[in-house]
Amino acid sequence: MTESHTGGSAIFVSEIEATPPPTLSNAFQKYVNFRPLTSGGKAVLRVCKDTNLGRDVVIKQLRPKFKDDPLELKRLLREARITAQLQHPGTVPVYEIGQDTDNCWYFTMKRVSGETLFQILVRLSQQDANAVKYFTLHRLLAIFLQVCDTLAFAHSRGIIHRDIKPENVLIGFFGEAVLLDWGSAKVWGMPNESGEDTIHDRGGTPLYMSPEQVSGHWHIDERTDIWSLGVVLYELLAIREPFRGVNVRATLANIMTSTPESPSQLAPERAIPSRLEEICLKAMAKEPNDRYESVSKMAQEIREFKENSVPDSSD
Repeated sequence: MTESHTGGSAIFVSEIEATPPPTLSNAFQKYVNFRPLTSGGKAVLRVCKDTNLGRDVVIKQLRPKFKDDPLELKRLLREARITAQLQHPGTVPVYEIGQDTDNCWYFTMKRVSGETLFQILVRLSQQDANAVKYFTLHRLLAIFLQVCDTLAFAHSRGIIHRDIKPENVLIGFFGEAVLLDWGSAKVWGMPNESGEDTIHDRGGTPLYMSPEQVSGHWHIDERTDIWSLGVVLYELLAIREPFRGVNVRATLANIMTSTPESPSQLAPERAIPSRLEEICLKAMAKEPNDRYESVSKMAQEIREFKENSVPDSSD
């Protein structure tokens, strides 16, 4: 759903002429000019053109080896329906669900131009001059608050994302933040499915998983997303992850048992405000009851901090 050039493709007169196209079909054949976008896990994303509307869209399908896997197909269709029902400025609109000419299920969605928060953090860690100048703390917090608002909306609809991480936050070229990849999302109260027996099947990415996700708890709630938000906020403050170990096992052990250094201890050169540290560390409390009771409450405290602090001169 991303691309690197500013603003996306230009619109041409030939693409918006109101005369009927010579061949109009709602079958899969209306999609042409497929180009790879990204692939990860068990799915592939490609860009293609919808010839009916003359626009590029993104199509998501399972990899061929998983196309007949009933569990993975169930997850793909559930992702499409969850995303489609979360109609919010911070989510990607879903256009269609269907089967291609080989009877493989797919869904299409809006193509969004921008870069991920992960890519921005990499540039900041490398001291890229443009990134350092533009992505000040206040701008990073503005992005974070947009994610909080999207997540609060999802929680109000009974949806837990379960995979909040910088790679799943897309920053558009006009400042919009979009929360991507609802493939691990669950409705509150939905038990783990058969097949969720390993750490990689429980939703989430190890660096950002909550203790209850690591332990395989069946009845997680919105506070698992609050934990992951706390980890992301920590990374925005310190430009480092709080729980990274030498391998996945060590990372998971850190999540369960270790108390990370405060961001200001880890990155004293960042001049991190103590109030933001307090908010971050509360969100990452080991016990869910010790975290914020809602994303909205966490966001409110960050907004109060922003309102009472002096913005960076470049903002």
